[in-house]
Amino acid sequence: MGRGVLMESQLRIALFGGNYNFQADGANKALNRLVGYLERENIEVLVFSPTNEKHAFDAPGTVVSIPSMPIPFRSEYRIGTGLSRRVKQKLLDFKPTLIHLSAPDIIGHSALKFAERENIPAVASFHTRFDTYFEYYNVGWLAPWCRRQMAKYYKRCQHVYVPSPSVGDVLQSQEIVGENIRTWSRGIDRNFFNPDKRDMAWRRNLGIDDADIVLTFVGRLVKEKGLNEYADLVDSLRQRGLPVKAMIVGDGPERGRIEGTLPGAILTGHLTGPDLSRAYASSDIFINPSLTETFGNVTLEAMASGVPSVCLRATGTSDLIQNGENGWLIDSPDDPDWTEKTAELCTDKQLRRQMGRRAREISADYNWDRIMQNLVGNYRQVLTRYRQTV
Repeated sequence: MGRGVLMESQLRIALFGGNYNFQADGANKALNRLVGYLERENIEVLVFSPTNEKHAFDAPGTVVSIPSMPIPFRSEYRIGTGLSRRVKQKLLDFKPTLIHLSAPDIIGHSALKFAERENIPAVASFHTRFDTYFEYYNVGWLAPWCRRQMAKYYKRCQHVYVPSPSVGDVLQSQEIVGENIRTWSRGIDRNFFNPDKRDMAWRRNLGIDDADIVLTFVGRLVKEKGLNEYADLVDSLRQRGLPVKAMIVGDGPERGRIEGTLPGAILTGHLTGPDLSRAYASSDIFINPSLTETFGNVTLEAMASGVPSVCLRATGTSDLIQNGENGWLIDSPDDPDWTEKTAELCTDKQLRRQMGRRAREISADYNWDRIMQNLVGNYRQVLTRYRQTV
């Protein structure tokens, strides 16, 4: 049985998270939320992650720093370079009953090998369609190789937790995962993201007239988030003479380019706390042009804020948007509806209000406590089944 502690019933989770406390992306927010929940439930958890002097937020839990280096061309992220002797000893001393992996990177592979050697069950959560990124950086030929490597990795895990059913369908169709798939959805704080946070004075201070229609993008300013498609949409609406204002919430390496592409756009930079909830609620239409989503946290945040969405049809997003009810799903930026449906919302205030109310209603289905309870139930199922097979 090795050094595993499978005869113990208590859950002790070793969580491997990339950039856990210094990048406020959807994956890290979900992992932070998970650690906070586990601690409130008195479930022991220890986080292993690359670290940085800069913290994007106060992260819950105890973090063991993993040796890492900046990712070439994306130095704001770091990638672990392996499990050092010190880190392995920390793992052994902690005696985890379950190892939770968050990415098929160097650290993920190293931790999976450790789990197999020590007879500790390993599960993985799926956060990012890495295989879809290559097209944006002119190396699309790498995508099939990436999918093969992902399949080898995920099929060795007891469970793979996907954020939405549509992601699971795609991964199964591409044979990246098998029957070990489960859904770990995402929740929303509907008190924090709330239509009541709308602030017309704040809009005016940004130079937005009351009659302007604010089209908001929220996310990292990187190519794979669909910034070109967003800019083209805003341009098309301007050419029709519609009073649209582009508001871009976020930061990243593409900021300079988008400033040149969309003159007059309001770039708020990265927002957190009340500033973020106010920006969402003070928008008129939320635009999600990303085709690489696995869930679409930003879309759910807009929904809870009572804002209708126009989104390109992507995994995750397509589970959130009920077409024609709380927004529009468009198959492609080349589809005339990408512009037409947005223009319709721009000119029909009543439709915006109706879709916004429905968006707010649907967001109530995404309850964090219920979602986390389900995940912990899956953890226990893995532990019980694994004990029976060793």
